Amino acid sequence: MNVRAYAARSATDALAPFPIARREPRADDVVIDILYCGVCHSDLHMARNDWNNTVYPVVPGHEIIGRVRRVGTAVTRFRAGDHVGVGCMVDSCQHCAACDKGLEQYCAQFPTLTYNGVDRHDKTPTFGGYSESIVAREKFVLKLPPGLDLAGAAPLLCAGITTWSPLRHWHVGNGSRVAVVGLGGLGHMALKLAKALGAEVTLFTRSPGKEADARRLGADRIVLSTDAEQMAAVTGRFGLIIDTVPYAHDLNPYLPTLAVDSTLVLVGYLGELDPALNTSAMVLQRKSVAGSLIGGIAETQELLDFCGQHGITSDIETIRIQDINTAYARLLKSDVKYRFVIDMGSLQVEAG
Repeated sequence: MNVRAYAARSATDALAPFPIARREPRADDVVIDILYCGVCHSDLHMARNDWNNTVYPVVPGHEIIGRVRRVGTAVTRFRAGDHVGVGCMVDSCQHCAACDKGLEQYCAQFPTLTYNGVDRHDKTPTFGGYSESIVAREKFVLKLPPGLDLAGAAPLLCAGITTWSPLRHWHVGNGSRVAVVGLGGLGHMALKLAKALGAEVTLFTRSPGKEADARRLGADRIVLSTDAEQMAAVTGRFGLIIDTVPYAHDLNPYLPTLAVDSTLVLVGYLGELDPALNTSAMVLQRKSVAGSLIGGIAETQELLDFCGQHGITSDIETIRIQDINTAYARLLKSDVKYRFVIDMGSLQVEAG
C-alpha cells in the first residue's frame, strides 16, 4: 500500500513529504488510519542521528492514535471503526523470559521498534506515525477507553508509559512519597500519574517560577534543587524519585533526599553520568539508582484504562505536519507545554 508520510532523508535534512510502502495486512494485522501522532524528543534525536544508529529515510513517530480501517482474518480484538493506539514497539520475539512476563520492552532479541526498526518477518524497514496510516500486529495494538481525548491521549503511549512503569514497579500508592526531577513531557505526566495513584508528590526543579503550573499538574511541594536549604529540608523523605532529565546531570544532590532502602530511577537519560556517582549514600543506607524503559503491552493497556477512569491526558499543543520542523526547533528550546501532537488530518489537506 502506498502511503503519504514525512521523513528525514539525512541528519541535516528537514523533514519533508516522502511516499512509503505499507505491507498488505497479514492474518493478525490491524490497518489503522492515523489521526494524531505525538512528537517525542526521541523523534528529534533519531531524525538528527544523535545516537548514530539512524537508517535513512526515517519516518518518526511512536505515539500513534488512530481509527481501525480493516483487520486481518485472525484478528479478534478489534474491528473497523475502533479507536486504537500504537506505541514504541510493534513486535518482539514473544518467547524469551522478558516477553513471557509481558516485558516486551526488554526482549532478549530487542523489540521491533515502531520506526527505524526491521520487521521480523519480511525484513522491511519500519516507518512511524508521521504518516497517514500504519499496519501493526494485533498484539501490539492498544484499545482506547471511551471518552478519552484522542489528541491528548497520544503522548500516553511514550511519555505516559515511561513514567507509569516505574510508578507501578516500585508499588506507588496511597501514602507513597514520590519526587519528580524535571518538568517537561515526561515530568508533567509523572506528576499527574503519581498524584492520581494517591502519592504525595514533589517536583525538583532548577527553575524558579514553575510552582503554579506544577501544583496544577499535581505537585504538593516544589523544591528548588539549587537551594541548599530547601534540599536539606527534604532529607530522607522520598520512597521513589523519577528523574526525567534528558541530558547528563549531577545525581548526587538527590540521593540524600531518598529514604532508607529507596530508589532514584532514570527514565530520561541514556549515557554516562557526569559527574560520577558518589556511592556513599547508597551503601550506607541501601539506596539504589536504577533505570526504566517504557513498558510492556499489558502495562501500557493498564495505563490507558487508568487514564480513562481518571480523565488523565497529556497537556498538548496541536500542530500541523507542515510545521514539524518549527516544532523541532522549539523542542530544542523546551518551548512547549508539554507535548506537541500532530493532527494528521493536515497531511490529507496537503494531499488535497
